[in-house]
Amino acid sequence: MIARYTNPEMGRIWTEERRYQAWLEVELAAADAMADAGIVPHDAARELRMRARFDIARIEDIEQTTHHDVIAFTTAVAEHVGPAARYLHFGLTSSDVVDTALALQMVEACDLIIRGVDALCEAIRARADQHRHTPMIGRTHGVHAEPMTFGLKLALWYAELQRDLTRLRRAREVVRVGKISGAVGTFAHLPPSIEADVCRRLKLQAAPVSSQVIQRDRHAELMAALAITGASLEKFALEIRGLQKTEIGEVEEPFAKGQKGSSAMPHKRNPIGCEQICGLARLLRSNAMAAMENIALWHERDISHSSVERVILPDTFIALDHMLRRFTRIVSGMVVHQDRMLENLGRSRGVVFSGQVLLELAAHGVSREQAYSWVQRNALRSYDEKLDFKTLLLADPDITGVLSRDEIERAFDLAVQLRHVDAIFERVFQEVAA
Repeated sequence: MIARYTNPEMGRIWTEERRYQAWLEVELAAADAMADAGIVPHDAARELRMRARFDIARIEDIEQTTHHDVIAFTTAVAEHVGPAARYLHFGLTSSDVVDTALALQMVEACDLIIRGVDALCEAIRARADQHRHTPMIGRTHGVHAEPMTFGLKLALWYAELQRDLTRLRRAREVVRVGKISGAVGTFAHLPPSIEADVCRRLKLQAAPVSSQVIQRDRHAELMAALAITGASLEKFALEIRGLQKTEIGEVEEPFAKGQKGSSAMPHKRNPIGCEQICGLARLLRSNAMAAMENIALWHERDISHSSVERVILPDTFIALDHMLRRFTRIVSGMVVHQDRMLENLGRSRGVVFSGQVLLELAAHGVSREQAYSWVQRNALRSYDEKLDFKTLLLADPDITGVLSRDEIERAFDLAVQLRHVDAIFERVFQEVAA
């Protein structure tokens, strides 16, 4: 990701510095666990804890010769330790360190993403409350359907984000595992008790069984949860983009003082933030697909997943973190044109109340097929001749032979159409609280 878009907190997790620090945390936890188990001397473990450190430039220099990053790392650390370094990486294989350390990074990154989703939820909830009773037209197939409120649209977003949170929290637990089980997962050199102790010290769960690596279905589940969250943001951003079309003009993403929309057209105010979110969501989905490709490895392990993860994990977390922060600002600052919503609601000359008229006729004993025919012919005439739908109904002897003027008027009452909005809000937000 471009550096200027990266949240320093998220960016730090995926630096070389943090990666090697996590490796060192695993190595030292293993030494401490082995010392407590009598496998290595306590003095050696204390010496490692006191002296172990690394220099990235030195690691990179050694790796030019070894072509093996973990060996370069342990060699560089050993240079600072002295004789006790023989107990560094004792009984471990590279993936014991790399995969367990990666779990630490993923858990940290998940915590930031979850915090970002929580913040977005609060922003959406505030705007939903503000526009709980702001009427607008609902659209299906892009065509006017029936009246709704803008607050309901936002409540829908809120409920979806709560499901995203559930997926993210589950995925965080799925990847919160470590392994110290050796080259093919048999604990040939260290007992399972050491793995359990190391994971406890690192606040991880021990994988119940592993090969040389932690199985990548875990990582794929995490990447899928991140991609689905990104797809939710894309859905919301796409809606704002649609509502910002000149022909609709109901909602706009914020446009800052001094901001420019076009080098050629000074009048332009474009939804570039929402467009960026839609674009990045595509990247997240492609990365999730790559993570699924990483599940199948040869036998007990090959290295084909490693190079992929070095790209897709940092990029996905950094991209989604940016998307969450940017969309939170968009939601908090978006401009809602309530007058335009009312104008558009009336643009179809009342035909959006046709469903209620149909029900009123059926309730008065008219067959559904007959009622549908009567209502549709008036609705289509309203469309074709640009006439007011209610006026046509009041002039139709078939309709007025069944419904009184007051009953027809009531079918066009927004308060009747939207009478359950508060109940929906209570259901959405109380269920979440529960």
